[in-house]
Amino acid sequence: MESRAAGFSGWNARDRSMLISTRFGNVNQIHSVAAPLGMRRQISFEVEPMGGRWSPTGDTLVTVKDNGGDEFFQIYTLKDGRLNLLTAGGKSRNEFSGWSQDGKLIGFSSTERNGTDSDLYVMDPRNPASKRRVAEVKGGGWGIADFAPGNGRAAVIEYISVTKSNLYLLDLASGQLTPVGDHKKDIAWGGAEFAPDGTLWATSDEGSDVQRLGTVDTATGRFTPRGPKSRWDVDSFEISKDGRTIAFVTNEDGIARLSLMDVASGAVRRVESLPAGQIGGLEFAPWGPLGFTMTSAKSATDAYSLDPATLAVTRWTASETGGLDPAVNVEPELISVKSFDGEPVSGFLYRPDPSKFPGKRPLIVNIHGGPESQFTPGFMGRNNYLLNEKGIAIFFPNVRGSSGYGKRFVSLDNGPFKREDSVKDIGAFLTRLKADPGIDANRLAVTGGSYGGYMCYASAIHYPEAFKGALCNVAISNFVTFLENTQSYRRDLRRVEYGDERDPKQRAKLEEISPLRRMKEIKAPLFIVQGANDPRVPKSEADQIVKALRADGRTVWYMVGENEGHGFAKKENQDYLFWSTLMFWDQTLLKQ
Repeated sequence: MESRAAGFSGWNARDRSMLISTRFGNVNQIHSVAAPLGMRRQISFEVEPMGGRWSPTGDTLVTVKDNGGDEFFQIYTLKDGRLNLLTAGGKSRNEFSGWSQDGKLIGFSSTERNGTDSDLYVMDPRNPASKRRVAEVKGGGWGIADFAPGNGRAAVIEYISVTKSNLYLLDLASGQLTPVGDHKKDIAWGGAEFAPDGTLWATSDEGSDVQRLGTVDTATGRFTPRGPKSRWDVDSFEISKDGRTIAFVTNEDGIARLSLMDVASGAVRRVESLPAGQIGGLEFAPWGPLGFTMTSAKSATDAYSLDPATLAVTRWTASETGGLDPAVNVEPELISVKSFDGEPVSGFLYRPDPSKFPGKRPLIVNIHGGPESQFTPGFMGRNNYLLNEKGIAIFFPNVRGSSGYGKRFVSLDNGPFKREDSVKDIGAFLTRLKADPGIDANRLAVTGGSYGGYMCYASAIHYPEAFKGALCNVAISNFVTFLENTQSYRRDLRRVEYGDERDPKQRAKLEEISPLRRMKEIKAPLFIVQGANDPRVPKSEADQIVKALRADGRTVWYMVGENEGHGFAKKENQDYLFWSTLMFWDQTLLKQ
């Protein structure tokens, strides 16, 4: 419970220090690190988690925070420990897009105008009065991807669904949005960034099942893939300040791999020295090094840099793990099965050390949210206690609808009529796991958060004899009430995934598959967890199923984080939840 994490947040061009986000109190705050493994100096001192970015010139620090997990983010400048509000406050949601290359402007989207549509703004944060709404848009999925050199234009992405987003060029003077490419096609743009010479680089699945890195002809919209062919998504990329090198991360069956591409020759070098794990937050320093965040099973999340010339990796932070030796943590194994319809699905199985815990072990199936997300192996934090001290195995499935396996796979659960196919994937995994000689088939439990919380309910409904307990966190209990009550800025985005409750046929199917309608089929004791300020899955989703279960005389534990949102972010609440979780598993999964 006392392990920490440190995430890379950028470079300071004035003193060449690294900006990180880490926790020494109750929540993550912003710190400066002067040198590799050097002193950490805390910069922010707030009661809510903080993130931030230095300007490219190193003179201004822009930060973002919400209130109690409500996700109505506000943007500030931070100087000498004091915040200066730049955005509208209240119930507006403001999403920071980034700095212009010269450090004169920031871009952000905001629902300030009507609470629903994410309009596009620019501002010089040194002068808050310079805030300007450049474009009024419709929908909650808009964002400025990057500023072109000279600040005359910006690349804009309109997110519609995981398989569909539209790319635009925004004229910052007139506010005109010019479509790039054919918006009638189902194309997803993962990111876009201008090189110093004005070339627009992007990741896109145009003409492919996966996200590829390439260049965009802004006049014709033509996307030209660059770099080696791959069957894996390019998850992220970053262009060096001189434009000569591009760093990119590929997601290879859930494992992140970092590579560098020479722009002139197209030659690619892979960084082979990094362990299997996760890599993110790429940013080149003006003086050369690439900063990034990395985590693996045997290493807590920490900040690193890479020398582009030698590929030498330097660790900048060494987060404490509560006095425990991370080298004893187990690595996962990849489990693959064919589901009910022959579709291959996979997941990661963590087994306790058999020398310490011989024989068949109890197991928890832990289902990720999204659903357009993916479990990817990294440092397990509190879950290491379940593995190393309680002897509980943990399986993390990536059911159909998960990202990371191409746009065909991620679309297999779309809409209400395909929704339960992903639940059937859990059945295929259960058949495989119950036959495993190291798993106790009579001691299985299920957990999950957000959409994974729905899957937690649904798995307990479809396989009532399989599970001894179910812990469902910030979970959808009724798709219709969820869609009606989720925040308006995200409602249409969720309708694309789950279905439209305004359509009578879809509404009827959404009601039919909702756990609230079938809660009598659940036999396992339930532990339901909810944040009171959750803007995504509102507290009413938990309240209504708890009320129905208790009215039916069922065993249900219910925990509400009064100062939390979509998941617990504060350590005091995370600790309380973890101790309660251990009690729940002791009384259900581990009960003899």
